[in-house]
Amino acid sequence: MRVRLIYSPDVVEKPILAEVISKTGLLINILEAKVDAQKGELVVSIPSSGKKLEEAIAMFRRAGVKVEEIKETLKIDREKCISCGACISPCPTQALQLDSDWTLKYDEERCVACGTCVHACPFDAITLLEDAGKVEACSS
Repeated sequence: MRVRLIYSPDVVEKPILAEVISKTGLLINILEAKVDAQKGELVVSIPSSGKKLEEAIAMFRRAGVKVEEIKETLKIDREKCISCGACISPCPTQALQLDSDWTLKYDEERCVACGTCVHACPFDAITLLEDAGKVEACSS
């Protein structure tokens, strides 16, 4: 599951992510990070489900971090896409790649909805879904 972790100024300097990883044993992957002394926002992939995932999310919340689930982010119009690869290089998370048959392959788990591929596509074949910028709070 991909989630956005939003750190407030009073918790941004605490090693919360490290504590969650240490206590749960989950290998949480940071996909995107914007952190300074005043605030922090991370997009992470948590490779878990069920009680283990709920435990990790609860630990973030108890530590003062807002947790939001990231839903489906973009759509590739296969009618317009010619698999030219113009979107691949600018993608900061390598969510887009060419498959062995030279068709565009999209990895939803890696996408952070930055929109770089949308602007790079010369055929307007990629669009951010309306909900991509919005997220739903994870229930615990």
